[in-house]
Amino acid sequence: MNQKEFSLAADLHASSLHSHAKQFTRDEDEAKDLVQDTLLKGIRFCHNFESGTNVKGWLYVIMRNTFLNDYRKKQKRDLLVNTEEDISSAQLLPSASKNGSENSFIMGDIQKALSSLDDDCRIPFQRYFEGYKYQEIADELSIPLGTVKTRIHQARLELKKFLRTYKDRGGMH
Repeated sequence: MNQKEFSLAADLHASSLHSHAKQFTRDEDEAKDLVQDTLLKGIRFCHNFESGTNVKGWLYVIMRNTFLNDYRKKQKRDLLVNTEEDISSAQLLPSASKNGSENSFIMGDIQKALSSLDDDCRIPFQRYFEGYKYQEIADELSIPLGTVKTRIHQARLELKKFLRTYKDRGGMH
């Protein structure tokens, strides 16, 4: 099934998907975004769809996985945000003066480190960092699950080597 055919078949299920999306998100706008993401992923990966199987069911699985991945990413992001209320400007002043320029150098070095990785390792690592599961990455890249795990592990090792300077001086934790 080509993308155009799949798109036409998927459009028939958009309203049903929207109902499921509202059950997941409990918000109209988020439900619309989830349906849109689901349809885009469905069209993007329609070559993985087995003709003769249930389009609606396949799209529902994509929707559920997208919702769960987004939920996990949000949880990770929320854990990183410091929510202490007793932080005052006096406590932040010493670090604020140096953080701006230092952080831009650190971010630049992180980008260089990522760019230095071969695509074979960088792409699976980035997908994993974005919240995708190993199996989803394997399916997307059409490579074995063990290969995904190995490449992510190799990427971590290379990034640790590249960014060791920051660890040694206590700049990154």
